[in-house]
Amino acid sequence: MVKSPFAPRGAKSFLLEFTMSKILEVVQAPLNPNIPEIIPGDTVSVSVKIKEGDRERIQDFKGTIIAIRKKGLHETFTVRRIATNGIGVERTFLMRSPRIEKVVVERHGKVRRAKLFYLRERTGKKSTASTEVFISQT
Repeated sequence: MVKSPFAPRGAKSFLLEFTMSKILEVVQAPLNPNIPEIIPGDTVSVSVKIKEGDRERIQDFKGTIIAIRKKGLHETFTVRRIATNGIGVERTFLMRSPRIEKVVVERHGKVRRAKLFYLRERTGKKSTASTEVFISQT
């Protein structure tokens, strides 16, 4: 029997990888139903459950979505807001996280890029004005 240089390492390793992928599919967390369809440029309010000692409370994080990463089970979206004294704060949330109580889209932004990392260098009105409000005329 002639072995091809492009053949897989072996039947055992292929079987092991195949079964592991099937196990991961069964165990994977479902998408959080409280997250609507979001795109970069949207201004959102994310309500997150935070555990402090033995108590749990809900904290809102309002800001602009600057990036969405779609990578299978590890889908994330990054929200940026300007905190006190003009300091920018970014937070990355998992799409499948049960800690996210709800996501409310406050306004849709019309942007021409998938990643809005250029907003990191901007301050004041320039940081919000670049995500123009998309108003449909009816």
